[in-house]
Amino acid sequence: MINQAIDDYIVFLTVEKGASNNTIEAYSNDVRKLANYLEDENIHRWQQVDHVTIRGYLAFMQKENLTNTTRARNVAALKSFFRFLYMEKYTEYNLGEILDSPHKEKTLPKYLTIEEVERLLNAPDTTTPHGCRDKAMLELLYASGLRVSELITLRLSDISFEMAYVRCFGKGAKERIIPLGRYALAALEQYINICRPKVNNNWQTDILFLNKEGNGLSRQGFWKLIKKYGKEAAIQTDITPHVLRHSFATHLLSNGADLRAIQEMLGHADIATTQIYTHLLGEQMLDVYKNAHPRAKKQNNESYE
Repeated sequence: MINQAIDDYIVFLTVEKGASNNTIEAYSNDVRKLANYLEDENIHRWQQVDHVTIRGYLAFMQKENLTNTTRARNVAALKSFFRFLYMEKYTEYNLGEILDSPHKEKTLPKYLTIEEVERLLNAPDTTTPHGCRDKAMLELLYASGLRVSELITLRLSDISFEMAYVRCFGKGAKERIIPLGRYALAALEQYINICRPKVNNNWQTDILFLNKEGNGLSRQGFWKLIKKYGKEAAIQTDITPHVLRHSFATHLLSNGADLRAIQEMLGHADIATTQIYTHLLGEQMLDVYKNAHPRAKKQNNESYE
């Protein structure tokens, strides 16, 4: 009974909600942790779960010293799951109503300087098929701000050289079109026309980026690659695929791009998610103000600050 409801919930997230693979994986893991706890408490039916049980589970979870961000996601998963249980008559009332989301930690995203990005993009050896591929992937990530999950699922048909754009399907299978610059297009053209045909593509897949076996790359595979090139480029920041996404957004914003346009390119449903990048530019904006505003400019070694 316990596991059947969880299986039904995963189908609900996949089919009816159209949730991303990452959300489905995270939420199902969170819910199954609850199921394991219930089993240890000798609870085998959802009708046996009450407010006392849930508060006991929350106390149990607090011992794991999770970050506020992880706890917030865990609570969001449980709220969603309990709402589902109530709608599907597994429970008589919505247990999620007693859950309060913890305050999320406000952490500013890490990003690279333009000089660091240049070093990273120049790290792959483009005289080899895999180096040529890696160069194309890195150039594309920095040019578009794609998530790594979006990058590794791209098809050949998602790149338009004539219109200079990449098409991807983000969270909730929402399609978006992102323009590409000449460096990314040049790297992609070299990879597709010269390097990709050299890979043993047994299955004749149209996945854009292939590993040495001719299959699509995994998230872990790309993660290892970007770590490797970050080290070769002597970048001190703990580099991840998301760091390039953050760098894309930060560099656009610092050069005058409209926040709404950045939101569309990143695929953020809420502008508030994109606004976090404005905090990264505080010092830069202050310098612009000091140099541009007539009441802030230094005159005769004095300042109106």
